Amino acid sequence: MRVLHVIVCLDVGGAEMMLRRLIESHKDNPEYEHIVVSLTDIGCLGQQMQELGTRVVSLRMRSGLEFCSVLFRLRNLIRKFSPNVVQTWMYHADLLGGLAARLAGNKNILWGIHSTDVRAGGSRMTTWVMRVCAKVSRWVPDTILCVAEVSRQVHIAAGYFEPRTLVLPNGIDTARLVSNDDRRRAIRNTCGFTDDHIVIGTLGRFNPAKDYGNFVSAAGIIAEKYLHVRFVMVGSHLNGDNATLREWIDKTGFSERFVLLGQRSDAPDCLAAMDIFCLSSKSEALPTVVIEAMGMGVPCVATDVGDTRVLVQDIGIVVPREDSAALAAGLEKVIEMPAEERHALACIGKARVRENYTIERARDRLEALYTEIVNRNR
Repeated sequence: MRVLHVIVCLDVGGAEMMLRRLIESHKDNPEYEHIVVSLTDIGCLGQQMQELGTRVVSLRMRSGLEFCSVLFRLRNLIRKFSPNVVQTWMYHADLLGGLAARLAGNKNILWGIHSTDVRAGGSRMTTWVMRVCAKVSRWVPDTILCVAEVSRQVHIAAGYFEPRTLVLPNGIDTARLVSNDDRRRAIRNTCGFTDDHIVIGTLGRFNPAKDYGNFVSAAGIIAEKYLHVRFVMVGSHLNGDNATLREWIDKTGFSERFVLLGQRSDAPDCLAAMDIFCLSSKSEALPTVVIEAMGMGVPCVATDVGDTRVLVQDIGIVVPREDSAALAAGLEKVIEMPAEERHALACIGKARVRENYTIERARDRLEALYTEIVNRNR
């Protein structure tokens, strides 16, 4: 089975990480060959895929003005590699990859939707592309994959062709979710945290949809009430060079309680260093970082976005989005829990992740779908 993937870029992100995990899960299976086409640059994840032996092609698209030229270059690549399935990831790739595959005579097209509310973190161009995708969704893709049920419902309401939409949650590589007390303690020591501190953390890239202003505001409320609570933020542009973030933190009056670690390669250890994980987003579909936090045994407080409520259910706290007071109240509930109760919730969360959200489970469902699509259009 040869699968050609079309994706906007290959920097760190939820969809990009899922693609890398899928390729890694097939690295010892000669029955599957993956080819990845990035509409822009290869990025750090593209380099990792190349190291796994995967062919990665960069089209270096810089603006929408190149739409037609990139469309025909992509069509030629699809003709050249003759994949069994063309799988696209996110709106721009769905539109370009879907049209290019159709022009190349390939009907085995699998679209991928990884968001719930594009307006919360997307540009006007992205919103326009999503609307065009909705209009052509009846005839371009064979199947439309959404990572969350809420995402499926939102896109159907926006005009996506309902009979072709399915839900297939992302999966994580639980084998990578490992840390130990020494590594946990090393990060906490680096941050200046002691065993007496309760550490509330967040992890992800700096993006409007993540609503880190909400996190900082809630942290300020908590800091005023609890002297022993500290805050750590991990991810791209979550560092001291981010003037906007520094301004938000300074306004709380408790800047000495915050540690900004920026982008790191040891996410499991960073999660292990947290006592509570906080998702402050105003838009998500199925937030992989919550799955990872649960898989690391960290209790979660999350905003009610996408399928977060399905993930957390009765083992964490879900609060309204864009409401710092509600987020602080949710965090306070977990802070006030006895350590034994937090530990019990963490154990249930780990078990839920390993039962429902592994890359092996997602891979098996994708393999079945690939075969179904190829047989249907043969």
